Amino acid sequence: MKRVLITGAGRGIGLSTARAFASAGWQVISLDRKFGDEVVGERFDFDLRCTARIQGMVASLGDLDTLVNNAGVLYCDPVDAIPDEHRCEILAVNLEAPAALIHAAAARMRARRSGRIVNVSSVSAFTGHPDLWYGITKAGLLNLTKSWARALGPYGVVVNAVAPGPTRTLMYDQLPQSRRDEIMRSVYSGRVCEPEEVAAAVLWLGSASPEYVNGVTLDVNSGSYPR
Repeated sequence: MKRVLITGAGRGIGLSTARAFASAGWQVISLDRKFGDEVVGERFDFDLRCTARIQGMVASLGDLDTLVNNAGVLYCDPVDAIPDEHRCEILAVNLEAPAALIHAAAARMRARRSGRIVNVSSVSAFTGHPDLWYGITKAGLLNLTKSWARALGPYGVVVNAVAPGPTRTLMYDQLPQSRRDEIMRSVYSGRVCEPEEVAAAVLWLGSASPEYVNGVTLDVNSGSYPR
């Protein structure tokens, strides 16, 4: 049975992704700092702010067929008044942790000449964004995706990303109504994305997409680029 590690799997897109992989017959390892009532597969409590512990944590899990870097943090702080603790947490969870997770998982995948990595970025990566460090980290995640795709492609390991638009999650719900209204004006479908729709894209990239689909970012946003 193939094995997948999904970060931020306690809610939202991560939980929906865990359900999707489980329904496809995969062994799911759900990692999060806080879980809700539902846990899919094996529960793994871990704080991704502790980046120094990630290497040992991943080593303890054994071989992984797929890694999904989904966990993310966003604060609605004014661009000129971002607390240092928020900046540090966003950098750690959104960018440093995925980098450490990929580095930790890559060695075994390279040795097996097989494996997939999917990074969950955001449309905020493509433009100036009100949440400064969130946008910076999501853009950095796309460069991280391309860099590792280049490094691991010769070994049969593919690394891709998805860039969701406004998705029905707790993170989206915390945005001011004015921000949500602005985003929705550019959505072709006129509705918020469901987590299951993003999960379907992650499942495809993490299990079934052609190996030649490597280093790409799959937009799941129905035209909703922030302005």
